[in-house]
Amino acid sequence: MRAAISDPANRDPAKAPMQPMLRARDLTLRYPGASKPALAGLSLSVEQGEIFGLLGPNGAGKSTAIGVMCTLLTADTGEVEICALNLRTQKNKVRPLIGLVPQDIALYPSLSVRENLSYFGTLYGLKGNDLRQRVDECLVMTGLEQHAWRRVQTCSGGIKRRANLAAGIVHRPELLFLDEPTVGIDAQSRHLILSNLQELQRAGMTMIYTTHYMEEAQQLCARIAIMDQGQVIAQGEPEILMAAQGCSDLQELFLHLTGRSLRD
Repeated sequence: MRAAISDPANRDPAKAPMQPMLRARDLTLRYPGASKPALAGLSLSVEQGEIFGLLGPNGAGKSTAIGVMCTLLTADTGEVEICALNLRTQKNKVRPLIGLVPQDIALYPSLSVRENLSYFGTLYGLKGNDLRQRVDECLVMTGLEQHAWRRVQTCSGGIKRRANLAAGIVHRPELLFLDEPTVGIDAQSRHLILSNLQELQRAGMTMIYTTHYMEEAQQLCARIAIMDQGQVIAQGEPEILMAAQGCSDLQELFLHLTGRSLRD
């Protein structure tokens, strides 16, 4: 087992938040019949208002970790706190505070983009003018106002990705989980999504971001955690981690820590 590395704990205490937005401690999870655990003692902490990158090769446990932290999976052992609420005992209080943009398009294909956003907003208790205004805001933010009444099944991949993001933020979550939100799309849609995320961060939203595009993580994330074999092997500010390992960029650091062997 490799020792985890992290950046020095030398931040200004006056600038540190009193309570992390999310704290995960010693999470373990083994799927039935699996030879190895998907999570093997994962621990991380995410500060309020940051975009936190959760990186790792295929099979490292990223999606499982997100599934646990957004209440879709239950860890065998360990604890998660979100906004100081315990996920095991206060799940119903946590769920309204979080949003999820999954890797797969989680929209109803036979409904229009607007109908999807209205439906998901209703699930979170929005109604009337507040619902209509919020749907309009999300359509404008993601550049979808001209596509609002198109059925999702007729939309391009870029439009679907942007609508997937809009559905995840329609209820104004405090913590947003993003699982590879730009995979397989054109450069223009990718640029708009990344700009959206930076705008949401400026408005105070906290995000946990997974991607295989190291340049995205280096652009967006003030701090990252690199996972492998179900645990965090490095966590901290990218520049400090790169300097500690003598790496020139995040991709070099990633390959240095996780190896160059193919992960299928």
